[in-house]
Amino acid sequence: MRFEPAFAPHYRPASSVTRVMGDVLIGLLPAAAVWTWYFGPGLIVNAVIATLVALGCEAAMLKARNRPPGEQLADLSVIVTAVLFAFCLPPLTPWWVTATGMIFAVVFAKHLYGGLGFNPFNPAMVGYVVVLVSFPSDLTNWLPPAGFEMAEARPGLLATMAYALTGNLPAGLTWDMIGGATPLDDLKTQIGLMRTVTEVRADPLYGDMGAHGWEWINNFVVLGGAWLLYRKVIRWQIPVGVLIGIILPATAFFLYDAGRFAPPTFHVFSGATMLCAFFIATDPVSAATSDRGRLVFGLGIGVLTWVIRTWGGYPDGVAFAVLLMNMAVPAIDRFTAPRVYGR
Repeated sequence: MRFEPAFAPHYRPASSVTRVMGDVLIGLLPAAAVWTWYFGPGLIVNAVIATLVALGCEAAMLKARNRPPGEQLADLSVIVTAVLFAFCLPPLTPWWVTATGMIFAVVFAKHLYGGLGFNPFNPAMVGYVVVLVSFPSDLTNWLPPAGFEMAEARPGLLATMAYALTGNLPAGLTWDMIGGATPLDDLKTQIGLMRTVTEVRADPLYGDMGAHGWEWINNFVVLGGAWLLYRKVIRWQIPVGVLIGIILPATAFFLYDAGRFAPPTFHVFSGATMLCAFFIATDPVSAATSDRGRLVFGLGIGVLTWVIRTWGGYPDGVAFAVLLMNMAVPAIDRFTAPRVYGR
């Protein structure tokens, strides 16, 4: 059989880094809108600061490595890192905290390993862990969600920008007046004080399934995740693995002692569970590559997240779980690689 040779210009594939990253940003829009509704404009302010610092770091590192900056600055990958990082920050975060996280995310977690496509760790989670360890007090200053009396006194857009630039609240406001712990942190603290889960969840801070406000944010993250699945940006194995990894142990321990362990619905619809399942753990560079490997990778993240939330020193645990499983990716890929045909 004779095949006719094809000459340039060749057919260009529909998929590209820019197209994939653009779909990720579109998928984050519904959750970002709900996040802003419940917690104010802090996400927008943090995202703008993170994006500006990330682009500056990206350009500086590309120049230092003698790489042309134009194409890589325009592929949206560093903007996705900045926006995901901003989702993890409290509404009121000083600019130096945000800048520190993005410097470590872009310079240390990305370019020192070779740039896009070579980073073994999720850059956004590296940046978040660095600021979580370095600025613990700033990372615990959360505002109550909309609908609470305390939320009426929270700063507006201009006051939020002023806090981001100076670290000072408007005159007449203190953190005791507008701040509070996240539901995951509150639940962990209250259980340590020998209160039951049922007693704690009777507080208005908690909703029907998870935490007030957070359950709706997680629902809209799922909507964005469905968009990514529809666009074939991600595959189903990692999201399913993460959710099963959280639900199974949470269900088992809730049935064992409902007074000490939160129900699985609370873990699924609180904190960054859905953001992790659909947007963070699915990073194609730092995740496992085979279908079975993705499922194992997601299961590991889910189980570790639940373990850290239940017995660890941090209320959420998503970032640490993702980075720990990033370390395990080479072994996962080795033992879950598809068999070569004929063997």
